[in-house]
Amino acid sequence: MLRKREDYLIFDNPREDYLVFGNPLIEEPEIQEVVDTLRSGWLGTGPKVAHFEDMFKDYIGSQYALALNSCTAGLHLAMVVTGIRQGDEVITSPLTFCATANAIVHTGATPVFVDVQRDTMNIDPQKLEEAITPRTRAIIPVHFAGRPCDMDAIMDIAKRHDLLVIEDAAHCIEGQYKGRKIGNIGDISCFSFYVTKNIVTGDGGMVTTNKEVWADKIKMYGLHGLSKDAWKRYSDDGFVHYQVIFPGFKYNMMDIQASLGIHQLKRIDKYLKRREKIWEQYQFCPVSQKQ
Repeated sequence: MLRKREDYLIFDNPREDYLVFGNPLIEEPEIQEVVDTLRSGWLGTGPKVAHFEDMFKDYIGSQYALALNSCTAGLHLAMVVTGIRQGDEVITSPLTFCATANAIVHTGATPVFVDVQRDTMNIDPQKLEEAITPRTRAIIPVHFAGRPCDMDAIMDIAKRHDLLVIEDAAHCIEGQYKGRKIGNIGDISCFSFYVTKNIVTGDGGMVTTNKEVWADKIKMYGLHGLSKDAWKRYSDDGFVHYQVIFPGFKYNMMDIQASLGIHQLKRIDKYLKRREKIWEQYQFCPVSQKQ
């Protein structure tokens, strides 16, 4: 029970057991799916990753969805495949995890921070436009805490200045903006399935886009730059020779991770309703309001 004294909330009966930082709801279907994966002998990137990608693109409404080992990997590859390089500037929000800026730095570009609006905690479009220089190549809006940014204003600015929009949607898998799903508005969008996110695969991420050439490159860059991933090389059609097209990265998702995501995604609407109820309790709890 909570009670208030001066400016502090006090727990009359504090918990004695340890509160785990990230303790997601893992249910029996995903446990059995992981067991099935282990018994199949195919633990790496395979048919369950492909199934999870298909489910995700249907959920978002995008033409392509590419599963990776983290949202950070997605942000990095989104910039790599769109040609962002050393000397470029990328505008983003300072109110985000360090991964957003780190991914920019790893491309050789320079992060440019634009302050957020106090009421939304999202990047301020007016200040964003003021920060654009001849070196600006892209905008990474961060949909903070699941609240979509002002995408109409951001997309308008991007169009007028010929800039890419790469959405950091790590928090925003269920998000909608004026009836459109987040992940199907900007040029590329990146999602997180880390243990504290709204659906989890332990760790993991997804990139959505409607541009085929970028999707193909992300798939290749994410697995060493190979022209064919392992599942395609060793499918029922027989061995397929591959080439190394790019100096790529080890960013691929495993079937073990996708085994969790397949079932977590099925329950995303159910989970959202539960989170909304919890949010309402915090938002409208009388003891949380200043007297």
